Amino acid sequence: MTDLTVLVIDDDFHIADLHAHLVAETPGFRSIGTVGTARGALSVIESTAPDLVLLDAYLPDGSGMELIRRIPSDVIAITAANDPSMVRQAIRAGAFGYLIKPFERRLLSELLLSYAAYAEAASSDRPLDQRGVDRLFGLLRPGTKARARTATEQAVLTCVAESGTELSAPEIAERIGVSRATAQRYLGALATERLIVVQLKYGSTGRPEHRYQLAAAQGHRP
Repeated sequence: MTDLTVLVIDDDFHIADLHAHLVAETPGFRSIGTVGTARGALSVIESTAPDLVLLDAYLPDGSGMELIRRIPSDVIAITAANDPSMVRQAIRAGAFGYLIKPFERRLLSELLLSYAAYAEAASSDRPLDQRGVDRLFGLLRPGTKARARTATEQAVLTCVAESGTELSAPEIAERIGVSRATAQRYLGALATERLIVVQLKYGSTGRPEHRYQLAAAQGHRP
């Protein structure tokens, strides 16, 4: 299993360490360290080639927005900058997401899981039909979906993410206290988003059973 690697770039080392810790807590991700300057970031990125960078907009020796354009890694901007012009710059530069400090830790976790789903979907070598293209662009706009998630849907996703292994719909239903039908409905929606993957397994009785696992835990990467 190969985790997606993440570099945190922030000149406040306390915040950088906190964000690195949140990354490490998210299944399917591994923090490879923190750095506090644009120059240092370029050096580390060149030597480690992280999949994803968490980037502050303000750095002591340069602009985070300019840095986005210079690096090959995908980027989530995490910054106190809340003016629309800065958000537009991030979008134009190609940022995957944008979080305004301070933020609820679940928002970063959800954004990381959305990125994992995007990375898995974007890694396919198969030609895309329009539905596949629409799905990719939908994964590039994870914020609205994350905020709109119901409590039950989030509970299902969290249960799968924290399990670290494959689970069946009845197992998930029992753990979060919902009916099997409810669990299956939300599992189907999350599978459509490619946040989770479904595998058909045969038990000792020979009957097939659907097993669900976090997409990032499958080791897919672009």
